[in-house]
Amino acid sequence: MKPFLLLATRGEDIAADGEYAAFCQYGGLEPEQLHRVRLERDPLPPVNLDDYSGVLVGGGPFNSSTPPELKGPVQLRVEAELAALLDEIVARDFPFLGACYGVGTLGAHQGAVIDGTFAEAPSAVTVELTPDAASDPLLAGVLPTFPAYVGHKEAVRKLPDHAVLLASSAGCPVQMFRIKQNLYATQFHPELDVLGMQQRIVVYRDYGYFPSEEAERLRERVAMVTVAEPMRILRAFVERYAQL
Repeated sequence: MKPFLLLATRGEDIAADGEYAAFCQYGGLEPEQLHRVRLERDPLPPVNLDDYSGVLVGGGPFNSSTPPELKGPVQLRVEAELAALLDEIVARDFPFLGACYGVGTLGAHQGAVIDGTFAEAPSAVTVELTPDAASDPLLAGVLPTFPAYVGHKEAVRKLPDHAVLLASSAGCPVQMFRIKQNLYATQFHPELDVLGMQQRIVVYRDYGYFPSEEAERLRERVAMVTVAEPMRILRAFVERYAQL
């Protein structure tokens, strides 16, 4: 099978490696089937999309809506590299699934309005599929309402007209959308289980997502919810687009 490509931006090794392991586990991928590039550390090498089954983008510290003059050189480089690659991905309608920061990258590339209006602290929220989700192959068999883990400082406030809204929640109207037929982004994390979410709360307790003194309370709260449906979406993406 051609591998998938994971474009990662987490600078903390424990979070970066946990994310990679989660994408492998819930995507049903062996390590040799998921090629990772840590963009916060290394420039994006030349990418021949024909060598891959699809492209995944994980979460990370960058916010697309930060004013350009406040973005550091690494973020500016990463955004330029991702934008150039997305030019080809979108033109070819090449399989793409962006999680959390993937919403900012694909959304910004396609003209979405992204800002802090619908930010969410680390938590489990109830996600509801839209009527358009009923005919989407990635969501076949997924429950119409399900809990999912979130944690983000920005989100899509307005989608471009050509995007298809697939899932929403009370606190964040755009939880999942599709561009063309094969380009997807989720605001929630399709790779996160409870241990992964608890680990992220510890790693990012001083990053401004929530008051640091609330970390233990948040860890306890996320453990009270069983999250399983989002992982089905990740697995469906891998199974649908895996190429020999």
